[in-house]
Amino acid sequence: MEFVSIRNLPKTAKIQLLKELGYNSDGEYVLYRNEKVRDRYINKEVKVSNMAIVPGSTIVLDDNPVSIASYLEEYNAD
Repeated sequence: MEFVSIRNLPKTAKIQLLKELGYNSDGEYVLYRNEKVRDRYINKEVKVSNMAIVPGSTIVLDDNPVSIASYLEEYNAD
Protein backbone atom coordinates (compact mmCIF):
# COMPACT_ATOMS: atom_id res chain seq x y z
CA MET A 1 0.00 0.00 0.00
CA GLU A 2 1.38 3.37 -0.97
CA PHE A 3 0.59 6.51 0.98
CA VAL A 4 0.57 9.81 -0.89
CA SER A 5 1.03 12.98 1.13
CA ILE A 6 -1.70 15.60 0.98
CA ARG A 7 0.10 17.78 3.52
CA ASN A 8 1.00 20.44 0.92
CA LEU A 9 -2.46 20.70 -0.64
CA PRO A 10 -4.23 24.01 -0.02
CA LYS A 11 -6.77 23.90 2.82
CA THR A 12 -9.64 24.48 0.38
CA ALA A 13 -8.58 21.42 -1.65
CA LYS A 14 -8.40 19.29 1.52
CA ILE A 15 -11.87 20.39 2.57
CA GLN A 16 -13.24 19.64 -0.91
CA LEU A 17 -11.64 16.19 -0.75
CA LEU A 18 -13.28 15.61 2.64
CA LYS A 19 -16.67 16.59 1.23
CA GLU A 20 -16.22 14.14 -1.66
CA LEU A 21 -15.64 11.39 0.94
CA GLY A 22 -18.74 12.29 2.99
CA TYR A 23 -16.96 14.36 5.63
CA ASN A 24 -16.95 18.09 6.28
CA SER A 25 -14.89 20.68 8.13
CA ASP A 26 -15.39 23.70 10.34
CA GLY A 27 -12.23 25.16 8.80
CA GLU A 28 -9.96 23.66 11.44
CA TYR A 29 -11.20 20.16 12.28
CA VAL A 30 -12.48 17.22 10.23
CA LEU A 31 -16.20 16.66 10.88
CA TYR A 32 -18.51 13.72 10.30
CA ARG A 33 -22.21 14.36 10.90
CA ASN A 34 -21.24 17.65 12.58
CA GLU A 35 -19.03 15.86 15.14
CA LYS A 36 -15.26 16.23 15.26
CA VAL A 37 -13.55 13.11 13.95
CA ARG A 38 -11.21 11.45 16.45
CA ASP A 39 -8.24 9.37 15.34
CA ARG A 40 -9.14 5.82 16.35
CA TYR A 41 -5.60 4.97 17.45
CA ILE A 42 -4.57 7.99 19.51
CA ASN A 43 -8.05 9.35 20.37
CA LYS A 44 -7.13 12.85 19.19
CA GLU A 45 -9.38 15.18 17.19
CA VAL A 46 -8.15 15.30 13.59
CA LYS A 47 -7.27 18.72 12.18
CA VAL A 48 -7.53 19.44 8.45
CA SER A 49 -3.91 20.60 8.51
CA ASN A 50 -2.76 17.25 9.93
CA MET A 51 -5.09 14.70 8.36
CA ALA A 52 -4.26 11.55 6.46
CA ILE A 53 -6.73 9.66 4.31
CA VAL A 54 -6.01 5.97 4.02
CA PRO A 55 -5.63 4.95 0.35
CA GLY A 56 -8.55 2.95 -1.02
CA SER A 57 -10.81 3.89 1.87
CA THR A 58 -12.60 6.77 3.53
CA ILE A 59 -10.75 6.39 6.83
CA VAL A 60 -9.34 9.69 8.10
CA LEU A 61 -6.49 9.60 10.61
CA ASP A 62 -4.13 12.06 12.22
CA ASP A 63 -0.93 12.15 10.18
CA ASN A 64 1.46 10.74 12.79
CA PRO A 65 3.68 7.65 12.88
CA VAL A 66 1.69 5.86 15.61
CA SER A 67 -1.62 6.09 13.76
CA ILE A 68 -0.15 5.10 10.40
CA ALA A 69 1.77 2.15 11.88
CA SER A 70 -1.27 1.05 13.91
CA TYR A 71 -3.47 1.15 10.82
CA LEU A 72 -0.97 -0.86 8.79
CA GLU A 73 -0.63 -3.40 11.58
CA GLU A 74 -4.40 -3.78 11.95
CA TYR A 75 -5.33 -3.98 8.27
CA ASN A 76 -2.25 -5.55 6.72
CA ALA A 77 -1.64 -8.33 9.21
CA ASP A 78 -1.29 -11.27 6.82
